[in-house]
Amino acid sequence: MIGDRLSVASEVASALAEGRPVVALESTLISHGLPYPANLEVARASEAAVRESSAVPATVAIRDGRLLVGLDEGALAALATAPAGSVRKAARPSLAVALAGGGWAATTVSATMIAAHAAGIRVFATGGIGGVHRGALGGPSPTFDISADLEELGRTPMAVVCAGPKAILDVPATLEYLETHGVPVVTIGQAELPGFYARSSGLPSPKTAEDVAGASTIARVHLQLGLGGLLVCVPVPAAEALPGDLARTAVARAVAEAEAAGVHGPATTPWLLARIAEITDGASVRANTALIVNDARVAGELASVLTGIRS
Repeated sequence: MIGDRLSVASEVASALAEGRPVVALESTLISHGLPYPANLEVARASEAAVRESSAVPATVAIRDGRLLVGLDEGALAALATAPAGSVRKAARPSLAVALAGGGWAATTVSATMIAAHAAGIRVFATGGIGGVHRGALGGPSPTFDISADLEELGRTPMAVVCAGPKAILDVPATLEYLETHGVPVVTIGQAELPGFYARSSGLPSPKTAEDVAGASTIARVHLQLGLGGLLVCVPVPAAEALPGDLARTAVARAVAEAEAAGVHGPATTPWLLARIAEITDGASVRANTALIVNDARVAGELASVLTGIRS
């Protein structure tokens, strides 16, 4: 049982017992997403943003065979400063391996959802979800490279707040995959799906809510019905957003260069993100960090509304 592997921090456990809002946060951005000290700064800022929204943050990670739901400052720092390659990356397919292997492992979207749901948390904030990779479903040799995030959203009841699918993905195919698996996609405040680095992907959002309260109405009913998860999308703050044409051009160039260099498999995503950062002279990193913190803030507001603390 997952519950037998949980270690819930006392602050998180008290909040859940008292019916106060809690927001789960993933840990791969700390161990794999950003370099030190930016990773620790963003992790702290995300937790602070959740607290400013009247909710309790619960960063999730794995250590010595236990799923930790809520990390203290020492644990955050340990993950942020761990030697390269020493922290495993845990998703649903690799969760058992990470738990059995000992030491530290960081949780991706799917593993974080599993642990958070087992602890009784209903809202989770991340930067962008994984999805259908380019070339996964078409071309002469389809790779079938589809993130476990999408399957998890279809099965685990959780409101996941993000800035949309990562821009390096096949976003239209990702939306189709989510629809097939019964996952509502709701964008707050605009008719277009957010473009991760950019405010808009150029695609219409399947559903739109005027504000957090409107999104919470949909989320509450969906979760009460036990229909699995739903995706709540929030555009990156305007001050740090990349212009849509710049973002799309940078992504297209990086993807073409990766194909020419023969980059494939698990190495693709980090390679592309690093190359896009170079192409945009760091603007994509600034957008990424801003959207992560903003998603945490909105998730805190959503969790507060769902628990009745905010109207």
